[in-house]
Amino acid sequence: MISVNKKALEIVNHMISKKEELNIEVIKLENGATVLDCGVNVPGSWAAGKLFTKVCLGGLAHVGISLSPSGFEDINLPFVKVKTSHPAIATLGSQKAGWAVKVGKYFAMGSGPARALAKKPKKTYEEIGYEDDADVAVLCLEASKLPNEEVADYVAKECNVEPENVYLLVAPTSSLVGSIQISGRVVENGTYKMLECLEFDVTKVKYAAGLAPIAPIIGDDFAMMGATNDMVLYGGITYYYIKSDENDDIESLCKALPSCTSKDYGKPFMEVFKSADYDFYKIDKGMFAPAVVIINDITNGKVYKSGKINVEVLKKSLGWTEL
Repeated sequence: MISVNKKALEIVNHMISKKEELNIEVIKLENGATVLDCGVNVPGSWAAGKLFTKVCLGGLAHVGISLSPSGFEDINLPFVKVKTSHPAIATLGSQKAGWAVKVGKYFAMGSGPARALAKKPKKTYEEIGYEDDADVAVLCLEASKLPNEEVADYVAKECNVEPENVYLLVAPTSSLVGSIQISGRVVENGTYKMLECLEFDVTKVKYAAGLAPIAPIIGDDFAMMGATNDMVLYGGITYYYIKSDENDDIESLCKALPSCTSKDYGKPFMEVFKSADYDFYKIDKGMFAPAVVIINDITNGKVYKSGKINVEVLKKSLGWTEL
């Protein structure tokens, strides 16, 4: 079985060796754990954003950055591109932000390979049939503060590894690296909805690819939470190659998958969040999905497309000004 933690460590070691070029800082904690600051007290970089995203995906995806593809002429932004031949493991087994790390006054959303060791959440790993066996834990934290020894000790204990084998990568939402890695979840948003909302067996997804605009830095972490979500919900495009069984209705799956099928669709995420009294659990889970979904049913050779890009909502979300 592939180890997402060992694969990710290869990328982390590369980042450490290129820290000056990547505009990141490497901090060794007293307990031996390693923290990679990718945007808290340093600027980060495009390359750091790509590598951070690859680490989130357990080293099981290609990540690139390009300029706007056709269809986005009215809102030209850089885009992140993700391709993986291990969709279930890379996205749900690693990248999913499934670990709320709370230690004392410190809080961060945790994603990446270490989740597979701590089984956060356990149900996800049972559903995709994956477990990792590694003596190193690599965790990506979306936070505006750097973790301390107490946080690293907690992660080590949950992952059953020594603290000196813990690597914590940190990027705030309101940073270039943070913005890139959130848009880099475009494929994961779709696999998440397949499994959590539509109860589809995501191990049947054999290959996946996706692209989404990268949000400009328009404000603090709170403002960026809205903008970064909107990039996927209203601008994300995904491609899934599914090996279906005779009982699978892939056409209906494709029709139900895009964000536009949600009752909360149509307004910038921050407006939806406000209407939900700033409670994530009051928002329809089905909204967290790509804007456009294309599925190739490789069993029968059919191709389905559903959803739409919504440039107007993207512009409203960003306060886009044409001069």
